[in-house]
Amino acid sequence: MKFLIIQNSNLQIRSRVLFGSLDQLSFMSDLDVQIPTTFDPFADANAEDSGAGTKEYVHIRIQQRNGRKSLTTVQGLKKEFSYNKILKDLKKEFCCNGTVVQDPELGQVIQLQGDQRKNVSTFLVQAGIVKKDNIKIHGF
Repeated sequence: MKFLIIQNSNLQIRSRVLFGSLDQLSFMSDLDVQIPTTFDPFADANAEDSGAGTKEYVHIRIQQRNGRKSLTTVQGLKKEFSYNKILKDLKKEFCCNGTVVQDPELGQVIQLQGDQRKNVSTFLVQAGIVKKDNIKIHGF
């Protein structure tokens, strides 16, 4: 078993040669090996500079708990709204329990018991809190 080391600039390639004589190995040293450079396709795109992503969406998601139980989460509402008052109205309207959770990344998130995605979206539009175009419903 022989090892062949080819050096090309900062690159060392070690290949294991199982068969062949030394004459056959000479052609392997003539290979021009090119390493692909690391390329980040999103390096140019900054959320501040580009027009994409400037639209503030309200995300309504469902999280499966255990069995048939599920949670509906609402995130992305503007900070100027009182989350507790919105939660109180949602709980009365849909006869379910809920809470406001403080998340370090997402900020304040409203959690409701059950699958209330469609109900919450129509409530937010009818109350004038969010436009229908700014609501994203996720899940299943």
